[in-house]
Amino acid sequence: MIVVTPDEMKVIDKTAIEEFGIPGIVLMENAALGVVREIGKILEDIPGKNVVVLAGKGNNGGDAFAVARHLFNMGAKVSVYVLAKLADISADAKINLDILFKMGMEVIEVTKDEHIDSIKDRLKDAHVVVDGLLGTGLKGEVKGVMAEVIAFVNDSCAPVVAVDIPSGVNGETGKVSAACIKAKTTVTFGLPKIGQLIHPGCEYVGNLEIVDIGIPKAVVEKAGLRKHVIGLDLISKLIFKRPSNSNKGTYGKLLVVAGSRGMTGAACLSAKAALRAGAGLVYMTAPLSLLPIYAGSVVEALTIPLEDENRGYITKKSIDDLLSRLEGFDVLAVGPGLSTVNEIKDVVYSVIKTSKVPIVLDADGINILAEDLSVLKELKCPMVITPHPGEMARLLGISVKEVQEDRVNIARAFSKEWGVITVLKGSRTVIATPEGEVYINTTGNAGMATGGSGDVLTGIITSFIGQGLKPLEATILGVYLHGVCGDNVAQKKGEHGLIAGDLVEEIPDVILEINGLREQNGLQI
Repeated sequence: MIVVTPDEMKVIDKTAIEEFGIPGIVLMENAALGVVREIGKILEDIPGKNVVVLAGKGNNGGDAFAVARHLFNMGAKVSVYVLAKLADISADAKINLDILFKMGMEVIEVTKDEHIDSIKDRLKDAHVVVDGLLGTGLKGEVKGVMAEVIAFVNDSCAPVVAVDIPSGVNGETGKVSAACIKAKTTVTFGLPKIGQLIHPGCEYVGNLEIVDIGIPKAVVEKAGLRKHVIGLDLISKLIFKRPSNSNKGTYGKLLVVAGSRGMTGAACLSAKAALRAGAGLVYMTAPLSLLPIYAGSVVEALTIPLEDENRGYITKKSIDDLLSRLEGFDVLAVGPGLSTVNEIKDVVYSVIKTSKVPIVLDADGINILAEDLSVLKELKCPMVITPHPGEMARLLGISVKEVQEDRVNIARAFSKEWGVITVLKGSRTVIATPEGEVYINTTGNAGMATGGSGDVLTGIITSFIGQGLKPLEATILGVYLHGVCGDNVAQKKGEHGLIAGDLVEEIPDVILEINGLREQNGLQI
């Protein structure tokens, strides 16, 4: 499913109105009807119910006025509060406001603190509150009377239905104002907005309902949009059935360059995940002194012992041996638990400069890369880089807070500058491509915030590349599947007890689940 920024949605609306001739008032009416339908689901029986409608001066307020009209006609007791001067309302919003006056409905202008008491009184008995205050155009902080009203709404017991987006949520970045509506349901129009899907904005959206307001598909296609929400409609096309005459060579030969003394588990988790995701052959480079640990932990994988002079990590003396073996593989996983000692830097940079097959770079591989990003200019192969917010901050020399406040644009800018696929991990993982495409993942849960979870993701993505998927396809599938594994485990064991090994063991069941859903007709998720 396509996802948009508020500015992109404005262009779509403008095109529909100016080039396709659909009056804006028609789009507004369709939007209002969509909101009314969702309110009906909450109230069940609308006649006699108390509804408080909060409106601003823009088109979001116009939508709210139309909602108020329909609810009034259906027998609800509707109170409309406009948090702006009525004289400032214009265009389509004014048309709907004027209709309310002609119908004899109660419309109260709220511009001063003394007007707030009326809202507080009505909130006590409200069965639902309609938030049509700000819409998707918010850039800064909500202040003054509006901030006070939002606080009272959130403190009330009434469920809130947000029109398009909760007031206080930035539709592009997901950043929220200190005063921000906490909605039970958000009814958004045409396409979902980025700020509704990523943190912290997604925490204020509640149940997100997407309403078709009559924008022609040709308008959306013309916009050339390149941001997506990952769903089963896309994922189900990427899982393929195995032909009966295949063999282990059919499903990829993978090399995991990972692990060191004290962190052998990272390498083993990546290798196990790759195998569980369907890889044909998985090899692990093993510092010679640690070989028994590697060999005993993943008996299905093969090992490549590398001289480590009993240091517990791959040394410079082993670089030539390692590089000589790269051509025999279909894909490399580099970095989990590798350590960041000086000699490892030479190992990682040498692999990056030499490999002609795709690389999935994670963990210590990323930390080493942060010391000199220019090495990426020497890439001869596709690369998928999988930083968590702390690693992304180190790569860019900024704070974690700055990364988290603008995850989509941060990931996209990095990918475009350095020519790699970026997987910015965390809740609502963001995938970005060098061409500017963005994919947002909504699977996964807080239980996955545990050591080794990222190593499992590295193994899954590497496995799918080895099995023949393009790096972007493998990344999209891997991130989604990884999150579903976490969700399934959390349902069985809870989030607190989830460990990385649980994710590995869940992989085959999730693949079976996706294959089953793919075979259902009319899949639309």
